Amino acid sequence: MELQDKLKFFAAAALVVAGISVFYFLPETQGVLRVLSVILGVVLAAGLLLTSQPGKNFVIYGQESLAEAKKVVWPTRKEASQLTGLVFLFVVVLAAFMWLVDSGLSWLFYDVILQRG
Repeated sequence: MELQDKLKFFAAAALVVAGISVFYFLPETQGVLRVLSVILGVVLAAGLLLTSQPGKNFVIYGQESLAEAKKVVWPTRKEASQLTGLVFLFVVVLAAFMWLVDSGLSWLFYDVILQRG
């Protein structure tokens, strides 16, 4: 990372700290101004970070991600409902199987091996 980008990161951090500092220096009666100072500090810091090379790379990554998300073929409502039903059925069958295994092992150890039943 270049020195210029590092300076932008430090300046952005300083903007956020300044916004938070103004929040605590303003009286509590100025609630809206206090919140706006933090929001302004964060927005200015984000704007400054977007001018750095990592920020530009992040914007390009976001644009490419949106383009890829538009290519996704989503299932129809019927397909989604069928798959959801299949998942619920699998969960019920697995729960019944686990209950049978647990009950069987419990019977085996307590009644047969330990003879406490």
